[in-house]
Amino acid sequence: MPSGVTPTTLRHMTYFPPPAEELRFLDGELRQLDARRAQLLARRAWLITMLQQPAPPAWPSRPAQPGPSVRPEATAPGVQNVLLLLGGVLLTVAAMVFTLVSWGHLGIAGRSLVLGAVTLAVLGAPVALLRRGLRSTAESVAGLGLALTVLDAYALHEVVFTAADGTTYAAAASTALAALWAAYGTALAALPGAASLRLPRPAALAVAQLPLALWTIAAGGGPLTVTAAVLLTAACDAGAALRASERPVRLVAAVCAFGAGGVGVLAAGLFCLGAAGPADAARAAALLFLAAAIALGAARFAPGAGLATGLAAAGALCGVAGVGGFLRVSVAGDWVVPAWLACGIALLAAARGPVAVRRGVVLASGVVQAGAVLWAVPAVGVTLLGPVAWLGHLWSGAPADARAAVTVDAFWPPYAVTVPLVLLAVAAVSVTAVRDEKWRPRALPAALTLAWAAVLVTPAALELPYAVGLLIQGLSVPALLTPVLQGPAPQGPPAARTATGLALLGSLVVGLSSLAAEQAALAVLASLTVVFAVAAWRGRQTAASAAAALGWATALACAAGASAGWRPELVALLVLVVPAAAALLAARSGDAVTTVAVEVTGSVAGLVAVGLAVADPPLLALVLSLCAVIAAGTAARPDRRDVGYAAVALFVLAAWVRLAAWQVELPEAYTLPVTVPALLVGALRRRRDPAASSWTAYGPGLTVTLLPSLATAWTDVEWTRPLLLGAAGLLLTLLGARHRLRAPLVLGGSVLALVTLHELAPYLVQVTDALPRWVPPALAGLLLLALGATYEQRLRDVRRVREVLGRMN
Repeated sequence: MPSGVTPTTLRHMTYFPPPAEELRFLDGELRQLDARRAQLLARRAWLITMLQQPAPPAWPSRPAQPGPSVRPEATAPGVQNVLLLLGGVLLTVAAMVFTLVSWGHLGIAGRSLVLGAVTLAVLGAPVALLRRGLRSTAESVAGLGLALTVLDAYALHEVVFTAADGTTYAAAASTALAALWAAYGTALAALPGAASLRLPRPAALAVAQLPLALWTIAAGGGPLTVTAAVLLTAACDAGAALRASERPVRLVAAVCAFGAGGVGVLAAGLFCLGAAGPADAARAAALLFLAAAIALGAARFAPGAGLATGLAAAGALCGVAGVGGFLRVSVAGDWVVPAWLACGIALLAAARGPVAVRRGVVLASGVVQAGAVLWAVPAVGVTLLGPVAWLGHLWSGAPADARAAVTVDAFWPPYAVTVPLVLLAVAAVSVTAVRDEKWRPRALPAALTLAWAAVLVTPAALELPYAVGLLIQGLSVPALLTPVLQGPAPQGPPAARTATGLALLGSLVVGLSSLAAEQAALAVLASLTVVFAVAAWRGRQTAASAAAALGWATALACAAGASAGWRPELVALLVLVVPAAAALLAARSGDAVTTVAVEVTGSVAGLVAVGLAVADPPLLALVLSLCAVIAAGTAARPDRRDVGYAAVALFVLAAWVRLAAWQVELPEAYTLPVTVPALLVGALRRRRDPAASSWTAYGPGLTVTLLPSLATAWTDVEWTRPLLLGAAGLLLTLLGARHRLRAPLVLGGSVLALVTLHELAPYLVQVTDALPRWVPPALAGLLLLALGATYEQRLRDVRRVREVLGRMN
């Protein structure tokens, strides 16, 4: 401040800017601070980059814009491994070419020196690479060295051991290579400060698969001995997989064990199948027993429960295959499968050891039993489906035996005499051996099914007499409907439902089988009707039993009518007894499911009756009328009012059939019986609901008669029908106008106009011919002008309204 100016002496005289000006000042200062901060951050990033790179980059003139980051498709370790693998493969190929192609250009000393020097150098290189931490490169070089040792062995055979036997030399070379590679891997692992390689010892284990089999072949062993050698190799692999500490060794050992074991078991199985006598089968069975011992031994020490279970199951199956292979050539063909099944059942008693092993043995037993059941399926299928062929050979005569009754158009499977024994054995095991609370409710229905199948197939399997077979199969139906199988405990609802379903299926089989002879058919159909009726009366699966009883009653009525020599039209009247009985039973039933089942079965029986009476129109009309009466009686129940529509439809259909039988051609005779009830129903509806539309109340009834009559009147040359139809249209128009009903007004007016047009058409044609030719075009032009003027006036009115609305806005 200048010296001549007096300073402020009061506090309130200090200058403070307005808030808006002070806010602008603060915003400017903050922007300067942000710009300075951005400059310092950019400088810092440049300094960090300069410290990380050998050559300092140029100072950017502006901050670099971040670009989209590109994600590499391959990782650095992956690229490294691919390069090392390709390099090792190429070097190995080069060494092979050198050894196999360029070998003859050097002498014996040069050859030995080159191969030995290269092999030693390559095998020694991984030591230095491991010490430098280049493990992947060391793996690749070690693989090349191992490949060179194989080439060295080949070179020695070609140069030094030229007279040696190829198989013997291969066995010795594979043994030496396996030992050398294992020692090489162990030596590298023992080096101080160097990580062990993963390749040599797994490679040694892979080569070790050959020596035992090759030594056996070199010693003159046959196929069985070689297979035993392969199985022993698999046993060694299994021990290595269970005891090795290194993961790569365990994995390779497990793969080799499964591979060698699978090959050995497959070969032993083929020997079993191709065995011509007990001696050959015993030797092949010994191989399968060896495989079973290996698998079970490995299962006891397997680390996981799932693996132990699988190995135990495989071992148990191998044992069963060995015993079964021996029995196949020792017993008759009919008893081969029962013998296998006995071995499978014996596994249940032989299950010992840990829980996982026992579970695997039980699983193997289940597989054997399932295979036995599958073997029995063709015989059971022929027994179930074979009697269907009797539908084309009704009452052609009783067959020779029960097997002939099911093989009318089929053949009986070979060696199927023991099918009932197999099914009963599996059923007994299912009942006695399954104790688990989770599986027992499922095992009981399965056992019941197997036992029923055994009973069903027994007559055909044993070729029993035809009548005896029908008796056995027929008795199985009431047996399945007994209280023991239908009670709530201890079997439960699943067993009851299964028993009922089997009873229905068995009744079909015995019913179809009985169609071969007339008397047998009548007796069986009557018996089935009574059995299911009694079951329904006793409350045993009432819905299914009642429906089955009505169904077999229908079949019995048809068979009885045919046996009496009645025509199908007369048999239809007898069949109608079943729908009438069904309507009465449904009214007395207190169960909704049973009621529906009975009514559906009765409806099907009614359709059968209609189908039988189609050939005779008068009797068809009578059958339809009786069906309508039954439906009307059903509609009298409060919960079945809708059946009344079906009753009306049946009555109308019966009337139409009767009119057609009388050769009545007037359409009104067919339509008026529909129109009158429809109008009465519409009037009642309008009285109850005055808001109901006249189209809904009266439209259908009026249309049914007016449209066919109008179509007939247009082609009728007489004057009676047009006069009556016009009078009816005039009456409907007046009634519609009087009561303000749209449907009668529109329909009556339309019919009156069309009838009038039809009657006046000849006179209109005469008037048209009398007029000059220019009158029709002139009238048409006047009409178009009038329409155009009216249209223009309406457009003008619309524009005025739009202008008024625009002024209001």
